[in-house]
Amino acid sequence: MKKIFNKPLKRYNSIGLEEMKAANRVLKSGALSPFLGSWPDIPNVGSFYGGKNVQLFERNLEKFYKSKYAITVNSWTSGLIAAVGATNVEPGDEIITSPWTMCATVTSIIHWAAIPIFADIEKDTFNLDISSILSKITNKTKAIIIPEIFGHPFDILSLKKSLKKIKRKIFLICDNAQSPLGKLKNKYTCNHYDIGGFSYNYHKHIQTGEGGALVTNNKKLADRMYLIRNHGEAIVGPKNIKNINNIIGYNFRMGEIEAAIGNSQLKKLVNLVKERTSIAKFFSQELKNFSGLTIPKIKKGFNHNFYVYAIKYNQDETKISRDKIVKKLQSLGAPVVPGYANVHLYPMFQRKIAYGNKNFPWSISKRSMKINYKKGICPVSEELNDKVIIKIPICDYQFDKNDQIKLIKCFHQTWEYFGFKK
Repeated sequence: MKKIFNKPLKRYNSIGLEEMKAANRVLKSGALSPFLGSWPDIPNVGSFYGGKNVQLFERNLEKFYKSKYAITVNSWTSGLIAAVGATNVEPGDEIITSPWTMCATVTSIIHWAAIPIFADIEKDTFNLDISSILSKITNKTKAIIIPEIFGHPFDILSLKKSLKKIKRKIFLICDNAQSPLGKLKNKYTCNHYDIGGFSYNYHKHIQTGEGGALVTNNKKLADRMYLIRNHGEAIVGPKNIKNINNIIGYNFRMGEIEAAIGNSQLKKLVNLVKERTSIAKFFSQELKNFSGLTIPKIKKGFNHNFYVYAIKYNQDETKISRDKIVKKLQSLGAPVVPGYANVHLYPMFQRKIAYGNKNFPWSISKRSMKINYKKGICPVSEELNDKVIIKIPICDYQFDKNDQIKLIKCFHQTWEYFGFKK
């Protein structure tokens, strides 16, 4: 069979003339980052809270999401570290999260010498399974970090209802990196959590090159995240801040060029997500009757942002392995990828090696050293990764109508090649 895609697909690009003009205005000003790692502000020099574009981006994010506070950062990795630190986490505390996520979601826990605990995921949405989360909660559980994976919102309202039975605070952090417009009950999902946050690196729905933002409705959490973002240890004295635990400040600050680009990108976000959703609807319409395939499920009352279009493949039905199907699709030039991530199986967790060679932070206690990360602890995520999932990375490519038709043609020819029904 000849390749259907004879040349590389065009990379998804949300940047236009507006962003170029915004960046040039900053360059002409010469003020690329008026942040000061000190308190108070110095007129005409800089501010602890950054420059005018950073502060405008934060105000625009607050208005857009209807959140009281937005804190921009230089990456969502930095944002996750700030979010976890803001919860007053102690070394040895446990934080529950998903094995199906980018590794930074989990290493933000390790950063504070806390212990990641992995819950399993749902077969249909690939988000965390609430029953699995509840089974992992102990008296050491400090927080739960919930990635809204591939763009489908997590059922946070059901989890919060179950957590009411627990008579102590467990912080809820939403990793909205793949779900910037996730909604529940006509409210952006980030506002159903103590902290939510977004990634603006180059392959998200909107981008600033690198960057991210945190949102919260809690002033105490916001203040702590501002401090962690910007050299907090130098600020707590002049600001007379008493609660200084975890205020090891960093340079997690967003620059003025990135913020100026972000202000332009935010105006496009709704339409850009609509474009990705439209592409996903076309794929679903064309692939829904293919034997062995299950198109993405959207739960009633939920929306989907389609950062990734994830298909479930049933090799028991077709008698051909998922990897052989993917290899054939790729031979035709189709931009498809098998599986996702099982972070709990990374060498860091298998060997419990992070800081130094003596198992820190797990060495903090016998309890932590006994935590099991072996294969088998998350059977749903492991099976989906190893045998089931075929991904179309919708946010990696432009996918014009011709590309969409070609991709479906790749599936038709692959199914014909193996003699499957369509």
